[in-house]
Amino acid sequence: MIHKPIKRSAIRVKLGVMYYGLLRRILWIGMHKKFAAHKSEKKLPYLYFTHKTVLLRKLKDVDMWLQYNKIINLKIAVKRINGIILRPGEVFSYWKLIGKPTKRKGYVNGMILHNGTVRMGIGGGLCQLSNLIFG
Repeated sequence: MIHKPIKRSAIRVKLGVMYYGLLRRILWIGMHKKFAAHKSEKKLPYLYFTHKTVLLRKLKDVDMWLQYNKIINLKIAVKRINGIILRPGEVFSYWKLIGKPTKRKGYVNGMILHNGTVRMGIGGGLCQLSNLIFG
């Protein structure tokens, strides 16, 4: 059974984003774990896994400029995680490494899904990278 998204007011959505962001930070502190942060520019001797994904797709009722902006956002995010060395006992945190996508960091409007609809938002398209990593 597929449930329809719950309509929430703009203030409720904003408060929810703030609440879950704070909850995530509290979780990071409470985990008492070391998060992966060490980077290496050196190529490692073994290739464990490769994958390719389509970056540009024609989607119904979605402007292509949102797809091109998604690529800009992905390039910024990939620079933050590329080369990260995950050592034994460390935790890989996608959002801890990337941080909040903001205009100041260079992120642009891209396609985001919100309550089952397509919208534009700063950092749109980053879900494609997280799906690629964890999928």
